[in-house]
Amino acid sequence: MKKYLSLVLFAHTIFAMPFAFIGFFLAVTTTDHPFSWIKLVFMIMCMVFARNSAMAFNRYLDRNFDAKNPRTAVRDIPAGRIQAKHALIFTISNCVLFIITTYFINPLCFYLSPVALLVVLGYSFTKRFTPLCHLILGVGLGLAPLGAYLSVTGEFAPLPIFFSLAVICWVSGFDIIYALQDDDFDKGANLYSIPVWLGRRKALALSSFLHVLCVCFLVIPFFLANLGGFYIAGIVFFIGLLIYQHRLVKPDDLSKVGLAFGTTNGIASVIFACFFLLDRWMH
Repeated sequence: MKKYLSLVLFAHTIFAMPFAFIGFFLAVTTTDHPFSWIKLVFMIMCMVFARNSAMAFNRYLDRNFDAKNPRTAVRDIPAGRIQAKHALIFTISNCVLFIITTYFINPLCFYLSPVALLVVLGYSFTKRFTPLCHLILGVGLGLAPLGAYLSVTGEFAPLPIFFSLAVICWVSGFDIIYALQDDDFDKGANLYSIPVWLGRRKALALSSFLHVLCVCFLVIPFFLANLGGFYIAGIVFFIGLLIYQHRLVKPDDLSKVGLAFGTTNGIASVIFACFFLLDRWMH
């Protein structure tokens, strides 16, 4: 179990899971649909299964590149801790569990489950043909608040889409920062990324722009959903950590990319979600 948790970097679930809670409780508090513990558990299960399948498939597909890259050669498959075929079996198992779980939520989630898997699994191919791969990753994680909202209501609405757009811009921005570590390797391996395409300085500028858009999309629901002061406090805290992570990384100094990518964004998502939930509870 420890090996597979390492394979899928289970700790990174912290990026999207808080926004799934936001989508879930946004639906509960802004519609006539009641809170359901069963639906909450099913939503969490779907998040875990989708994350597991996406990450394991990415590791499976990239195993040969990972083995050649000094930074990633220690990962579980190239290091021999997990066999490639077992990672693929793990991926398929989680995909099946994801679809089965959506069946017990509502028909819409069940019908859309293959589409969701196509997005989160398809991301793993994109670095082979487009530098916009970071945006595809953002779309994959951006499904979290919308999917969680649909798990409650079973119908689309404009409000959760703004949170999904915010996640897309946020994830795309910090994934560009993360990709800076491998720009030299990616060039040699004919892989695509924003840093390879634009260079480090312009890539960081684009990352900053995406994070500005992220904040804009987070502000819009304030005017649409009767959100209050705690929500604004959460946005301010989120902005502060976005600024902090961009101050950590320079084109000629990537020594703090790990801190900017993992720790800062993990804290930002959790604290923002806590402020959102507190605001909803107060109302």
